[in-house]
Amino acid sequence: MTTVSHHNIVDFIEDIIERRGSESYLGEVVSMREHFLQAADLAARDGASDSLIAASLLHDVGHYTSEFGENAIELGIDNLHQDAGASVLVDFFPPSVVQPVKMHVDAKRYLCAVEPAYFDGLSPASVQSLAAQGGPFDKSEVESFESSPWLDDAVRLRRYDDGAKVQGRSTPGFSDYVELLRSLVMTPD
Repeated sequence: MTTVSHHNIVDFIEDIIERRGSESYLGEVVSMREHFLQAADLAARDGASDSLIAASLLHDVGHYTSEFGENAIELGIDNLHQDAGASVLVDFFPPSVVQPVKMHVDAKRYLCAVEPAYFDGLSPASVQSLAAQGGPFDKSEVESFESSPWLDDAVRLRRYDDGAKVQGRSTPGFSDYVELLRSLVMTPD
């Protein structure tokens, strides 16, 4: 198994997406690769920062944490993909990438609580996962979530995530984001 380092993290992620990206995206009409690329493309078209484009591209990498070696279980202990993804990214990318990834599921729960019409726009698969993820936030969870400095980026990422489920949509490929990702990789301590 390849040891993941600051020097090869982008190539490592690209390899995972190339090998496994054609897998089904949990009941959606797009593959995992299509979902990743559509989310990043929506962020780029919206004028998002490089960090938010990267977070949009990588937001579901937690579904592949088994690719990161045996210690991924220790990093992500349960199968909550947002936490697992943030855990594997935190050593390589800045908080401006990692925190929106970590918060994108809670952003769905938040939006369901504060925007009643938001729920109606969720895909059937997203409605199903919402129940497993704890349902809409209660008032205290909303207040806590709103106190995060990453609130706006997490909500924007969530909206890109929701919009990234269109069968047949043309997008740039992963290789079009490689230099952007490399520019965000932190230097090791």
